[in-house]
Amino acid sequence: MYAIVDIETTGGHASANGITEIAIFLFDGNEVTQHYHTLVNPGTPIPYYIESLTGISNSMVADAPPFSAVAPLIYELLHNRIFVAHNVNFDYSFIKHGLAAAGYDLQCKKLCTVRLGRKIFPGLPSYSLGNFCRQMNIPVKDRHRATGDAEATVRLFSLLLQNDKEKMIAAALKSGSKEQFLPPNLEPAVVKKLPDSPGVYYFHDVKGKVVYVGKAKDLKKRVNSHFTGHSAGRQRQNFLRTIHNITYQETATELMACILESVEIKRLWPAFNTSQKRVEFRYGFYLFEDQEGYLRLAIEKRRKFSHPVHSFNLLIDGHRLMRTLIREFHLCPRLCFLQKGNGTCAGITAGTCYGACEKNENPGSYNERVKTAIAFLQEQQPSVTILDKGRHGGEKSCILMEKGRFYGMGYVPLHIDTADTEQLRPHLTQYPENEVIISLLRQYAGNSRQLSSPA
Repeated sequence: MYAIVDIETTGGHASANGITEIAIFLFDGNEVTQHYHTLVNPGTPIPYYIESLTGISNSMVADAPPFSAVAPLIYELLHNRIFVAHNVNFDYSFIKHGLAAAGYDLQCKKLCTVRLGRKIFPGLPSYSLGNFCRQMNIPVKDRHRATGDAEATVRLFSLLLQNDKEKMIAAALKSGSKEQFLPPNLEPAVVKKLPDSPGVYYFHDVKGKVVYVGKAKDLKKRVNSHFTGHSAGRQRQNFLRTIHNITYQETATELMACILESVEIKRLWPAFNTSQKRVEFRYGFYLFEDQEGYLRLAIEKRRKFSHPVHSFNLLIDGHRLMRTLIREFHLCPRLCFLQKGNGTCAGITAGTCYGACEKNENPGSYNERVKTAIAFLQEQQPSVTILDKGRHGGEKSCILMEKGRFYGMGYVPLHIDTADTEQLRPHLTQYPENEVIISLLRQYAGNSRQLSSPA
């Protein structure tokens, strides 16, 4: 009924590592009925630190069979049996990967003695195989060797069967149970309490640090999707071992979840998030007053916590737009940093500059044109209020974008005049904007029918 398994490997994930040793004990719940063990040639050198840990050297596996040679027998031993191991998803991912490469599709129910140990013997300081066995007075021979560890797991599993008063093992094997797929350190109750609403979820490590942030239209469904499948990649295996807890924030809509996810990734910089973590080399127009009192527009890379009057992605776009402002509003190319050197101002020659750079125009009149140019820029940017359903019947959700800048989002009572942005602001939480959020809102503003312009 049970196949209790332990393997030794050259590394922590199956896609780039191999099995060096495998032991399988067939166990009927009372006694071992069959035992299989073999060294395996992994087809790749064994790292020195792995050799130091297991004692398995390259010379020991040089004449051992490759996994493909023993795959038929291993499949026969495991097929139609319950696969049991300590941290089962690790062993299962290696063996399933190896069998798949040999043409076999392994599909087994699984039991994890780490997870079962936490349920049947709660409150122990550690559930690693060595510590768990020590606390249960189970001797372990040949630690970090497949046969020794598998034999200890047999005795440990037998003890779990004997003390399973609440039928935890039967519950874990029921159809639809998440026990077989969840990470070994994550309690099923944490996943069960997740709502089916939109929101943002956070995966935490053993110290409570957020290691991954995600967004979802359905929190429960999306979180569960992380734990299905048996990817052999290193990142997935490390990811699953790291997860100890899940927290979440509900939102009324999927768009709000997308925005909050982007904010939180930038804020927390989680280890396992890869998207949205690149440095944003966007540019902006920055406004300042020089020592002579003239307002000057400069093109600069966007800096953290800075507030440009206008943003753009490509430097060439900024230069093109700046030249348009210079031409249309009679600004000075020199005061806009598009002309350097001591020669005659090109704007004076072209008739677009009235001599501010030569102090032939007073700051007041020049600055008025700069302000008019900035107002023109801002008028071209969308100012919208995105209204949608709330979390319950007494409110609406609201996302506010003003003149191309993301202000914030939140929930407003139904009686609030949503056409008046001043009444909306106290109910909204301000968030820092980024390129992803601006792109989302501009796309949504252009396509959505659930859109109203503010007064």
